[in-house]
Amino acid sequence: MANSYKFKGVSLSTQSETSILTAGAKETIIIKSLRVTNNTGNTPNVSFDVLDSSSSVEATILNTQSLSADNSIEVLTQPLVLEATDVLKATVSTNDNVNIGISYLTIS
Repeated sequence: MANSYKFKGVSLSTQSETSILTAGAKETIIIKSLRVTNNTGNTPNVSFDVLDSSSSVEATILNTQSLSADNSIEVLTQPLVLEATDVLKATVSTNDNVNIGISYLTIS
């Protein structure tokens, strides 16, 4: 088994639900930090869901969190595990610029 620590940054500026991190077919991902930064003077909302693509079951991780203007929040208080083929998705309520930083461990 190979372990690899990684960071992924994503910039969202659309209201569509967007896939931001997907575990590979033979991979487990442990997300340690999920940080969201609002780079605007507006106050959009953000939501996170995990989709298990093998059974199409969706779980809400964060539902409609308001983001203060020009501020950041840490979404997780405990690690989040994505098993093989799970997909982490984000939705922002406006077309404002929101950045997401994910620190995670991949196990394959």
